[in-house]
Amino acid sequence: MDIVVIGGGMAGTRLAQQLAPCDAVRVTVIGEESHAPYNRVLLAEVLAGRYGPELIALPGGGAVPGPPRRAVRLDRARRRVVCDDGHETAYDRLVLATGSNPVLPPLRGLFTVESGELPTGVHAFRTMDDCLALAAAAGPGTRAVVVGGGLLGVSAAQALAARGSQVVLAQQAEHLMERHLDAAAARLLHQHLESQGVEVHTACRVRGIRTQPDDGTAGRRVRAVELADGYRLEADLVVLACGVRPRVGLALAAGLTVDRGIVVDDRLRTGDPAVFAIGDCAQHDGVVHGLAGAARDQADVLARVLAAEAAGAPADEPPRYDGTRALTRLTLHGGRAAPGAGPRGPFDLAAFGDPVPAAGDDVLQLADATRGAYRKVVVRGDRLVGGILLGDLAAVGAVARTWEGDEALPAAPLIHLLTNDGGL
Repeated sequence: MDIVVIGGGMAGTRLAQQLAPCDAVRVTVIGEESHAPYNRVLLAEVLAGRYGPELIALPGGGAVPGPPRRAVRLDRARRRVVCDDGHETAYDRLVLATGSNPVLPPLRGLFTVESGELPTGVHAFRTMDDCLALAAAAGPGTRAVVVGGGLLGVSAAQALAARGSQVVLAQQAEHLMERHLDAAAARLLHQHLESQGVEVHTACRVRGIRTQPDDGTAGRRVRAVELADGYRLEADLVVLACGVRPRVGLALAAGLTVDRGIVVDDRLRTGDPAVFAIGDCAQHDGVVHGLAGAARDQADVLARVLAAEAAGAPADEPPRYDGTRALTRLTLHGGRAAPGAGPRGPFDLAAFGDPVPAAGDDVLQLADATRGAYRKVVVRGDRLVGGILLGDLAAVGAVARTWEGDEALPAAPLIHLLTNDGGL
């Protein structure tokens, strides 16, 4: 069976790895990037200079190698993928692992009139090329503005600060990482970033980008970020970390069902029985997870589905994907402390589920302002439904196992979940 995977990111690479032992399949991965597959979660570590690009590379898994190509059309009738260079690849089964694109906000002056491209100095932060371009441009004294205070924006801001840049983080929401943290946890994260020299502004809306002619080129270079109140932040670099959007263009043009993502069933199959989707582009049971853990789990389930099909195994009890229960993890290193601030160790964060309790839920909360620690879980009946663990955590231990396994809580007092007795 010939399996073609469009997308050489974490989901597509994981699938190729899992199918490698199966002699009945031949996997071809079509990817756009010239770099070897890499762990996108660790790009901030490369930007900070703590890892080289080679250290976050992923094993290829035995897929047929090929030059960088961009798939531009799916011919479902002939079961072929057509690429931008005219090359066509035939398939028996096709897997869309096209990932997501960074959201570029509608800012005044964001695109140059002459070329329709981003001005020099303005970067998304999604690919290895983005990361390496930022690393080359950042350094001591470089003025950097990060637009967006979610997980990616916080990671980028701290990494740029570690390189010695003067960093301002502009977040439109009332607090940092509003999708994952409550206000109390966000305050501790805010304080940590400021201790590393990052200037943080929340409830701050960016209106536009100011540019000037770029010496020696026909383009333009960023010189400032303009806020909604008219204030300008001088900038040599601007990082756009405003979220991502699933890449669904190929699927949409091919007539597959698309909502926010490519709609798939419990076997990750689209409406076409020969076409599947996994990772950031896939929507299962109404949810686009957009998490590395979900991409891994989907790839593992799909590998079993495809291996069984290739072997002609009976489909009485086919493998099924029933969602992902994973923690969002972030580690911010000590980096460069602000003048007068004492040394700081790693700052760990783990968040899961919904940390906002509903009526009737129990909430357990421990806070230690001196140590910069904050721990909160929301309990409904005998199940965890959400939580935040923040500070210098040795591990997330018992809470992670209980959440990811959807296990009933122990009969012991629940406070043990938030103390060292619970594995934390």
